[in-house]
Amino acid sequence: MNRILVTGAAGFIGSALVRELLQSDSTIIAVDKLTYAGNLQSLRDVMAHDRFQFIRADIVDRRAMAEIFSTTRPGGLIHLAAESHVDRSIEGPVDFISTNIVGTFTLLEAARDYHATLEGKARDSFRFHHVSTDEVYGDLDTLAPPATEDTPYRPGSPYSASKASADHLVRAWSRTYGLPVIISTSPNNCGPRQFPEKLIPHVILSALSGKDIPVYGDGEQIREWLYVEDHATALATIYHHGKNGETYHVGGGNERRNLEVVHAICDLLEKHAPDHKPAGLASYRELITHVKDRPGHDLRYALDGTKLRETLDWAPLESFDTALEKTVLWYLGNESWWRGILSGDYRLERLA
Repeated sequence: MNRILVTGAAGFIGSALVRELLQSDSTIIAVDKLTYAGNLQSLRDVMAHDRFQFIRADIVDRRAMAEIFSTTRPGGLIHLAAESHVDRSIEGPVDFISTNIVGTFTLLEAARDYHATLEGKARDSFRFHHVSTDEVYGDLDTLAPPATEDTPYRPGSPYSASKASADHLVRAWSRTYGLPVIISTSPNNCGPRQFPEKLIPHVILSALSGKDIPVYGDGEQIREWLYVEDHATALATIYHHGKNGETYHVGGGNERRNLEVVHAICDLLEKHAPDHKPAGLASYRELITHVKDRPGHDLRYALDGTKLRETLDWAPLESFDTALEKTVLWYLGNESWWRGILSGDYRLERLA
């Protein structure tokens, strides 16, 4: 299990997971298609590591996946590769069906064929760790208890429906074919190296540029937040110590209304970057603009993380407040990273 294949490794969560796994004695085979959200800059600090290998490949490509398994001989995999932006799924769902459903199916089949070739300890220890999202449960009433691992699925967007479909495939391959699988489910993540289309970096960069900060509807939608490095430690814990066939919620209990999050970011920028405001602007909050709500916008997501805490002794290190401040400070201190994305220069490296 110390040779781990990580799909979506050049993404936000994937790159954090790679750095976490390399702190142990694991060897990482990092696979990424390098779509618009894949950024090799996010892996620059580990590219030369002697226990790291990067392979550019599409999980939908069955031949490529089979070759990766046969040549790298991983002890298991953590599957993070996915299209993940709800707005994009509404505007164009086809990529979500292809990557999240067909890609997961293709990867399951490649893993099943590979697993059949293993013997003894290698066969017994192999596992397919699939990473899911709280959005598969649909929205919860404001006062309802958080979703547990047994809560029925009610996905409400093309994105969440595609992830729910992938979850069902993973469980079916376990029951029908005996493939050893494990599923983890997380809430919204925040932290370094998140693509600027997502809420928190979008608000930070809009504010620093003096642009309007768009808030859907009244901004009363509730989301749970998790620091990405906490998520990475949870994934490593679940992969190494979780029980096959189980689902684990990586819940931290940090629920906030979207408008609260935006206000908190503006206030942190007042604290750490007061001189970035455009002339004549008294407060970053003045940039907040309420826009038409997205279709089918879910009201609330929340996960009950009791099972993970009690069975695997994991808990997040960061509160919402400390996670958000660390995130804001990272973007303030790493302007070259996000400038490269905004200009499109990061795409040149992946084409080289």
